[in-house]
Amino acid sequence: MKSFLITLVQLLFAVFMYSMGCVFFGAAMVPGLALLMKVWNATLSYGTMPRLFCLGMTLAATYFLFGLTLVALVGTFRTVFRLRLTEGEFPMFSVQAIQWAFLSSLYCMISYTFIDFILLTPFANLLFRMLGAKLGKNVQFNSKNVFDASLLEIGDNSVIGGGAIINGHIVERGKLKLRKVIIGKNVTIGSHSTIMPGCTIGDRAIIAASTTLQKDTKVEPRDVWVGMPAESLREKIRNEKASENEKGVSNE
Repeated sequence: MKSFLITLVQLLFAVFMYSMGCVFFGAAMVPGLALLMKVWNATLSYGTMPRLFCLGMTLAATYFLFGLTLVALVGTFRTVFRLRLTEGEFPMFSVQAIQWAFLSSLYCMISYTFIDFILLTPFANLLFRMLGAKLGKNVQFNSKNVFDASLLEIGDNSVIGGGAIINGHIVERGKLKLRKVIIGKNVTIGSHSTIMPGCTIGDRAIIAASTTLQKDTKVEPRDVWVGMPAESLREKIRNEKASENEKGVSNE
Protein backbone atom coordinates (compact mmCIF):
# COMPACT_ATOMS: atom_id res chain seq x y z
CA MET A 1 0.00 0.00 0.00
CA LYS A 2 2.81 2.39 0.92
CA SER A 3 4.57 1.70 -2.38
CA PHE A 4 1.34 2.44 -4.26
CA LEU A 5 0.87 5.76 -2.45
CA ILE A 6 4.46 6.80 -3.19
CA THR A 7 4.00 5.99 -6.87
CA LEU A 8 0.68 7.86 -6.94
CA VAL A 9 2.17 10.97 -5.33
CA GLN A 10 5.09 10.91 -7.77
CA LEU A 11 2.71 10.53 -10.70
CA LEU A 12 0.48 13.39 -9.55
CA PHE A 13 3.48 15.64 -8.97
CA ALA A 14 4.86 14.82 -12.43
CA VAL A 15 1.52 15.67 -14.07
CA PHE A 16 1.36 18.91 -12.08
CA MET A 17 4.87 19.90 -13.19
CA TYR A 18 4.07 19.00 -16.81
CA SER A 19 1.13 21.40 -16.53
CA MET A 20 3.35 24.08 -15.02
CA GLY A 21 5.81 23.48 -17.84
CA CYS A 22 3.08 24.08 -20.40
CA VAL A 23 2.20 27.37 -18.68
CA PHE A 24 5.79 28.63 -18.42
CA PHE A 25 6.87 27.42 -21.86
CA GLY A 26 3.69 28.72 -23.46
CA ALA A 27 4.05 32.15 -21.87
CA ALA A 28 7.74 32.30 -22.78
CA MET A 29 6.92 31.62 -26.44
CA VAL A 30 4.51 34.56 -26.74
CA PRO A 31 7.08 37.34 -27.49
CA GLY A 32 8.82 35.25 -30.13
CA LEU A 33 5.57 34.20 -31.79
CA ALA A 34 4.38 37.80 -31.84
CA LEU A 35 7.62 38.84 -33.56
CA LEU A 36 7.33 35.97 -36.05
CA MET A 37 3.75 36.94 -36.95
CA LYS A 38 4.80 40.56 -37.46
CA VAL A 39 7.69 39.61 -39.76
CA TRP A 40 5.48 37.11 -41.60
CA ASN A 41 2.98 39.83 -42.45
CA ALA A 42 5.66 42.43 -43.20
CA THR A 43 7.40 40.21 -45.76
CA LEU A 44 4.38 39.09 -47.79
CA SER A 45 5.52 41.19 -50.74
CA TYR A 46 9.14 39.94 -50.65
CA GLY A 47 10.63 37.48 -53.10
CA THR A 48 10.94 33.86 -52.02
CA MET A 49 14.59 33.83 -50.94
CA PRO A 50 14.59 37.23 -49.16
CA ARG A 51 11.42 36.24 -47.33
CA LEU A 52 12.79 32.85 -46.31
CA PHE A 53 15.96 34.53 -45.03
CA CYS A 54 13.97 37.03 -42.96
CA LEU A 55 11.71 34.33 -41.56
CA GLY A 56 14.69 32.09 -40.79
CA MET A 57 16.45 34.88 -38.90
CA THR A 58 13.26 35.67 -37.02
CA LEU A 59 12.65 32.03 -36.16
CA ALA A 60 16.17 31.81 -34.71
CA ALA A 61 15.54 34.99 -32.73
CA THR A 62 12.37 33.51 -31.26
CA TYR A 63 14.47 30.85 -29.51
CA PHE A 64 16.57 33.44 -27.70
CA LEU A 65 13.48 35.48 -26.86
CA PHE A 66 11.91 32.30 -25.49
CA GLY A 67 14.93 31.54 -23.31
CA LEU A 68 15.35 35.02 -21.86
CA THR A 69 11.62 35.31 -21.23
CA LEU A 70 11.64 31.92 -19.49
CA VAL A 71 14.49 33.08 -17.23
CA ALA A 72 12.51 36.19 -16.33
CA LEU A 73 9.28 34.26 -15.70
CA VAL A 74 10.81 31.55 -13.52
CA GLY A 75 12.90 34.03 -11.55
CA THR A 76 9.98 36.40 -11.04
CA PHE A 77 7.69 33.55 -9.97
CA ARG A 78 10.16 32.40 -7.31
CA THR A 79 10.73 35.95 -6.10
CA VAL A 80 7.05 36.90 -5.92
CA PHE A 81 6.08 33.75 -4.00
CA ARG A 82 9.25 33.91 -1.85
CA LEU A 83 10.13 30.28 -2.42
CA ARG A 84 13.36 29.60 -0.53
CA LEU A 85 14.94 26.45 0.85
CA THR A 86 15.93 26.26 4.51
CA GLU A 87 18.65 24.12 6.06
CA GLY A 88 17.63 20.97 7.89
CA GLU A 89 16.66 17.31 7.59
CA PHE A 90 13.21 16.51 6.28
CA PRO A 91 11.16 13.40 5.41
CA MET A 92 10.91 12.78 1.69
CA PHE A 93 7.17 13.45 1.76
CA SER A 94 7.23 16.68 3.75
CA VAL A 95 6.29 20.22 2.73
CA GLN A 96 9.98 21.16 2.60
CA ALA A 97 10.82 18.22 0.33
CA ILE A 98 7.94 19.04 -2.01
CA GLN A 99 9.10 22.67 -2.17
CA TRP A 100 12.63 21.47 -2.97
CA ALA A 101 11.30 19.24 -5.75
CA PHE A 102 9.20 22.10 -7.12
CA LEU A 103 12.10 24.56 -7.17
CA SER A 104 14.36 21.94 -8.74
CA SER A 105 11.79 21.33 -11.46
CA LEU A 106 11.53 25.04 -12.20
CA TYR A 107 15.30 25.22 -12.62
CA CYS A 108 15.26 22.14 -14.88
CA MET A 109 12.94 23.98 -17.26
CA ILE A 110 15.78 26.40 -17.93
CA SER A 111 18.78 24.10 -17.58
CA TYR A 112 17.44 21.62 -20.15
CA THR A 113 16.39 24.21 -22.72
CA PHE A 114 18.47 27.38 -22.66
CA ILE A 115 21.03 27.93 -19.90
CA ASP A 116 24.03 26.86 -22.02
CA PHE A 117 23.59 30.07 -24.03
CA ILE A 118 23.85 32.38 -21.00
CA LEU A 119 26.80 30.85 -19.15
CA LEU A 120 29.65 33.34 -18.65
CA THR A 121 27.24 36.23 -19.23
CA PRO A 122 25.47 38.58 -16.79
CA PHE A 123 22.25 36.72 -17.58
CA ALA A 124 23.52 33.67 -15.67
CA ASN A 125 24.22 35.78 -12.59
CA LEU A 126 20.80 37.38 -12.91
CA LEU A 127 19.17 33.96 -13.09
CA PHE A 128 20.88 32.58 -9.99
CA ARG A 129 20.19 35.77 -8.05
CA MET A 130 16.52 35.56 -8.98
CA LEU A 131 16.55 31.93 -7.83
CA GLY A 132 17.80 33.05 -4.42
CA ALA A 133 21.60 32.83 -4.55
CA LYS A 134 23.69 35.47 -2.79
CA LEU A 135 26.39 36.50 -5.25
CA GLY A 136 29.22 39.00 -5.01
CA LYS A 137 30.59 41.06 -7.87
CA ASN A 138 32.01 39.54 -11.04
CA VAL A 139 31.13 35.91 -10.27
CA GLN A 140 31.62 33.72 -13.35
CA PHE A 141 29.44 30.67 -14.01
CA ASN A 142 30.63 28.20 -16.64
CA SER A 143 28.45 25.33 -15.42
CA LYS A 144 24.73 24.71 -15.39
CA ASN A 145 25.05 22.06 -12.68
CA VAL A 146 24.48 24.57 -9.89
CA PHE A 147 21.52 23.37 -7.87
CA ASP A 148 19.55 24.68 -4.87
CA ALA A 149 20.47 28.30 -5.57
CA SER A 150 18.75 29.66 -2.46
CA LEU A 151 21.30 27.73 -0.35
CA LEU A 152 24.29 29.15 -2.24
CA GLU A 153 26.58 32.06 -1.35
CA ILE A 154 29.53 33.09 -3.56
CA GLY A 155 31.94 35.97 -2.97
CA ASP A 156 33.44 38.48 -5.39
CA ASN A 157 35.48 37.36 -8.42
CA SER A 158 34.98 33.63 -7.89
CA VAL A 159 34.83 31.25 -10.86
CA ILE A 160 32.72 28.12 -11.25
CA GLY A 161 34.48 25.97 -13.85
CA GLY A 162 32.88 24.09 -16.71
CA GLY A 163 30.85 21.05 -15.67
CA ALA A 164 31.36 21.69 -11.95
CA ILE A 165 28.56 20.44 -9.70
CA ILE A 166 27.38 22.40 -6.66
CA ASN A 167 24.71 20.69 -4.58
CA GLY A 168 22.83 21.99 -1.57
CA HIS A 169 20.98 18.72 -1.04
CA ILE A 170 21.62 15.07 -0.39
CA VAL A 171 19.31 12.15 0.41
CA GLU A 172 20.43 9.77 3.15
CA ARG A 173 18.39 7.05 4.87
CA GLY A 174 15.11 8.37 3.57
CA LYS A 175 15.80 11.95 4.67
CA LEU A 176 16.31 15.01 2.50
CA LYS A 177 19.21 16.97 3.95
CA LEU A 178 19.59 20.60 2.92
CA ARG A 179 22.78 22.53 3.73
CA LYS A 180 24.24 25.83 2.58
CA VAL A 181 27.28 25.95 0.33
CA ILE A 182 29.42 29.01 1.05
CA ILE A 183 32.18 29.99 -1.38
CA GLY A 184 34.43 32.92 -0.52
CA LYS A 185 36.04 35.62 -2.64
CA ASN A 186 38.46 34.91 -5.50
CA VAL A 187 37.83 31.17 -5.30
CA THR A 188 38.37 28.86 -8.27
CA ILE A 189 36.14 25.80 -8.56
CA GLY A 190 37.84 23.59 -11.14
CA SER A 191 36.08 21.99 -14.07
CA HIS A 192 34.02 18.88 -13.33
CA SER A 193 34.63 19.15 -9.59
CA THR A 194 31.82 18.37 -7.13
CA ILE A 195 30.90 20.45 -4.09
CA MET A 196 28.55 18.65 -1.70
CA PRO A 197 26.13 20.22 0.83
CA GLY A 198 27.49 22.04 3.84
CA CYS A 199 30.88 22.89 2.32
CA THR A 200 32.57 26.17 3.20
CA ILE A 201 35.42 27.35 0.98
CA GLY A 202 37.65 30.19 2.16
CA ASP A 203 38.85 33.18 0.16
CA ARG A 204 41.37 32.54 -2.65
CA ALA A 205 41.11 28.78 -2.27
CA ILE A 206 41.39 26.49 -5.29
CA ILE A 207 39.41 23.30 -5.82
CA ALA A 208 41.29 21.40 -8.52
CA ALA A 209 39.57 19.94 -11.58
CA SER A 210 37.57 16.72 -11.01
CA THR A 211 37.92 17.06 -7.23
CA THR A 212 35.08 15.92 -4.95
CA LEU A 213 34.50 17.80 -1.70
CA GLN A 214 32.55 15.58 0.69
CA LYS A 215 29.64 17.10 2.61
CA ASP A 216 30.45 19.61 5.37
CA THR A 217 34.08 20.02 4.25
CA LYS A 218 35.81 23.19 5.45
CA VAL A 219 38.47 24.58 3.13
CA GLU A 220 40.84 27.13 4.63
CA PRO A 221 41.60 30.40 2.79
CA ARG A 222 44.31 30.10 0.10
CA ASP A 223 44.35 26.31 0.40
CA VAL A 224 44.31 23.93 -2.57
CA TRP A 225 42.21 20.75 -2.48
CA VAL A 226 42.67 17.88 -4.92
CA GLY A 227 41.49 14.33 -5.47
CA MET A 228 38.45 12.12 -5.03
CA PRO A 229 37.70 12.26 -2.18
CA ALA A 230 39.44 15.60 -1.80
CA GLU A 231 42.35 16.33 0.49
CA SER A 232 44.16 19.52 1.38
CA LEU A 233 47.36 19.91 -0.62
CA ARG A 234 48.74 22.16 2.12
CA GLU A 235 48.04 19.51 4.75
CA LYS A 236 49.45 16.78 2.54
CA ILE A 237 52.74 18.65 2.05
CA ARG A 238 52.89 19.42 5.76
CA ASN A 239 52.42 15.75 6.64
CA GLU A 240 55.03 14.67 4.10
CA LYS A 241 57.55 17.12 5.55
CA ALA A 242 56.78 15.94 9.06
CA SER A 243 57.24 12.33 7.95
CA GLU A 244 60.58 13.17 6.32
CA ASN A 245 61.73 14.95 9.47
CA GLU A 246 60.79 11.94 11.60
CA LYS A 247 62.75 9.65 9.29
CA GLY A 248 65.74 11.99 9.47
CA VAL A 249 65.66 12.00 13.26
CA SER A 250 65.35 8.22 13.44
CA ASN A 251 68.31 7.79 11.05
CA GLU A 252 70.46 9.98 13.27
